[in-house]
This record gives sequence, structure tokens and C-alpha cells, in this order.
Amino acid sequence: MSFQVTVQPSGRQFTCEDGETVLAAAIRSGVGLPYGCKNGACGTCKGKLLEGQVELGKHQEKALSSAEATQGYSLFCCATPQSDVVIEAREVLGVGDFPIKKLPSRVAKLDRVADDVILLSLQLPATERLQYRAGQYIEFLLKDGKRRSYSMANAPHLDDQITLHVRHLPGGLFTDHVFNTMKERDILRFEGPLGTFFLREDSDKPMVLLASGTGFAPIKAIIEQAIHNKTTRPMTLYWGGRRPKDLYMHALCEEWARTVPNFKYVPVISDALPEDAWNGRTSFVHQAVMADLPDLSAHQVYACGAPIMVDSAKREFVAQCKLPESEFYADAFTTEADLATA
Repeated sequence: MSFQVTVQPSGRQFTCEDGETVLAAAIRSGVGLPYGCKNGACGTCKGKLLEGQVELGKHQEKALSSAEATQGYSLFCCATPQSDVVIEAREVLGVGDFPIKKLPSRVAKLDRVADDVILLSLQLPATERLQYRAGQYIEFLLKDGKRRSYSMANAPHLDDQITLHVRHLPGGLFTDHVFNTMKERDILRFEGPLGTFFLREDSDKPMVLLASGTGFAPIKAIIEQAIHNKTTRPMTLYWGGRRPKDLYMHALCEEWARTVPNFKYVPVISDALPEDAWNGRTSFVHQAVMADLPDLSAHQVYACGAPIMVDSAKREFVAQCKLPESEFYADAFTTEADLATA
């Protein structure tokens, strides 16, 4: 049995098949509901159920609290309709412009840029091209049916190869393979492009670009896209790590600061050791933004990295710095450990 989903206020409609989540059906139908992890951990797909019934699957309390559920909110990534439903959600324009493909790729290069970070470059078949928006991600299709998500770290116009930033999580099924046994010319299959975190090109607001760790990858793509577009919008990049070595492309960011008009770079370290001889900013990265920009009411923020950083930034930027909630765009890098608690 299938059910009809109506999205308000747009009035867009699509069909949800038996056992299919609202989000999965929306993606299949090219309807741009906002989403990130697709696993009930990040809360990006949260919206209101106005009419009808859904069965809500496993999710994290921080993504949808019991109080929010009582108020009629739902997570569309794990909500399976039990009747025709009407939902309220802010649609993301342009998501359905590029087809989602399943493609083979060949490992072109493995470049270790830090003890725990590898730049993984993929070569697509000569007859294929992946169209995407700067900030989106792909999902590797593993042999056991599991998936692993990684953001494209290069802007779409620089697509001779697709580059991903992979941080080693010891014991992680995929990252152990990348760091210990993967070789150039290995074949990997993936699906993409996915996600609604990407550069909004219809705005002229100053951009705050906020990254922690390998959350820098999609931020890098967004910056490259903005440079390619010859944007005149002011851009300020705040990149945070525990120690200076975590800022594994620090020199590139410094080059942008020297050569790109209206671009500023603020590296922020939270736990520097004496041997690091760190003389720069020390705090959590989102707190550095708040210290420099106490009024974010006229800005857009793009944030990517650890869920705790993304959640803290959104909460405090909106509550204390007057940032409109609709101008906070984020991609929280959830791990298997995050999803296990969902």
C-alpha cells in the first residue's frame, strides 16, 4: 500500500511506498526536504506532522525530544507513513536538479596529510560525470550492505577527480580499510550526490564558514565554488582543531587569506600542548566566532564537523548572536558511534 505526502506551504505532493520513510520517498521524487545523516541522529530533517499518522523509528533524543514529538514534530528520515499525511517543512530549492547515481570509481590517489587524515581521490569512468553542489556528499556502498558518507572536498568545476577527506577512526570498518589495506586502482562503488548542505548562491550576505576537523572538506568545496563564482561576499573561515596538526590544510587557508578579496581565515585550537608552540586563538571554534561577531543578524553561517560543535553553534548563535535560524546551514559528521545511540 502507498500513501500520499503533501508538503506545506509549497503544496508539493509525492507518493510514499509501503515501508518507505518520508525522506526516502522525497529524495526518490526529487522533492527537496532538508536532511543530513538520514539516520535519526542530526535532526536536520525535523518538521511538523500536520495531518495523518506516521510510525517513528529509532532516533536520538537530541535530534527529536519527547517534548517536540508531543508538539507534533517528526524526523522525516525515520518516519514511515501509516496513512496519507500532510507535513510542514521548508523545501530546499535545487536539490532535485542533479540525478542521484550509483557509480563505480577507481582509487586514484591516497595522500596522507596528517597522522589520521588521508585525502582519497577517486577517478570516475571516462563516460561518467557526477554533477553536484559544493557541500554535498556521497555514500560508499560496502559489501555488507552498510554505507559510509563523505563530503566532496572539491568544487563541482574541479571534478577531474573527486577528493574526500577521511579521518581514521580506529576500529572503524571503512577507515581501517582506507588506512591499512586500500591501494591505488582499487574499485569503490558509491551513490550521490546527497544532502542539502550546499552554497546558497542567491544571497549577498557575508558568510561565516565554520569547520572542525575534517568538517573542513565541504567547507573547502564551498569556498572554491564562491571563488570560482567571483563572489564579492565577505567570507570568514573559522577552522578549529584540538591541536595545530589537526588543521591539515592550514597553508592553503593562509594562501586564500592572502589572495582572495574579502576573505579572512581564523584558525582556532582548543587543546594545544607546550611543544606545539601555538600562538594563535585558543578556545572552542564556535566561541571564537561569537567573540568576533556578537551580532550575526545579517550573516549566513555554514557549519560542518562534530555534532557537538554544530549543535552548540546553532543554539548559541541563534540565542545570543541574533542569527536567523533559517540562515544556519549545517552538516554534522555523525559516526557509527553516534548512530549506535540512535
